[in-house]
Amino acid sequence: MPAVTNQGPPREHLLEFCFVAADVPKLRLRVGECAAEAGLGEPRLSDFVLAVHEVACNAVEHGGGSGSLVVQLVDGTLHCRVTDSGPGFSEDVIPPEWPGMFSGEGGRGLWLTRELTDRLEIATGAAGAVVTLAVGLD
Repeated sequence: MPAVTNQGPPREHLLEFCFVAADVPKLRLRVGECAAEAGLGEPRLSDFVLAVHEVACNAVEHGGGSGSLVVQLVDGTLHCRVTDSGPGFSEDVIPPEWPGMFSGEGGRGLWLTRELTDRLEIATGAAGAVVTLAVGLD
């Protein structure tokens, strides 16, 4: 018999979505629907949708004009992974404190995403950035 390997908690795949700038409004709607169906309630639902929106807009603006998104439910936590084909970046671009509306610094969207979610991870993938954010269900 083949060996059984532990691959972590089971993952329920909720949404997969490839997008460009014109798709972002539809992406927000679809993410909100699947998060609500998974059991995420307000105000966390709106926070999650806004955080995903910010990361998706960054993928379009800085990551090659398009991206892909996967939303999964893992052990009571909603995960969203956004990948793009840009140059990648690290968490160092996120200001430690709110940069203010009129400062020249970037990173406001990622700062907000970090504040609105339980976890934010940034990695460089084979072809660009991989941003994963997570929130626990109510």
